[in-house]
Amino acid sequence: MRKITIRFDSAELEVELLDTPTAEAVYNALPLEGSANTWGEEVYFSTPLSLDEEPDAREVVEPGEIAYWPAGTAIAIGFGPTPISKGNEIRLAAPCNIWGRALGDVKQLAAVRSGERVRVERA
Repeated sequence: MRKITIRFDSAELEVELLDTPTAEAVYNALPLEGSANTWGEEVYFSTPLSLDEEPDAREVVEPGEIAYWPAGTAIAIGFGPTPISKGNEIRLAAPCNIWGRALGDVKQLAAVRSGERVRVERA
């Protein structure tokens, strides 16, 4: 199984890639760099990728699932409720492609602040 690392100034995640077209596209585009944004208990950052929504794209994700937001061309990592969540669910802004799973505790992303640098690279 292929792995990548997502590094913020204040947190780092090792991610196991799933067998999806989005995971393949992200892996082939590495390294990626950007600037973090936060939205409730979600961290996201823009990418130069422009990928289609996959048939199984969804808005509600589980902790540790790594998503690609086609409408925003961004990687999104939810680790708790967002402003549009119902109850304790993790609801992203729109349907997203799930392409990876964090191997560490995603709650560490609570330390990430908007504007932090982020780098995604092969592990």
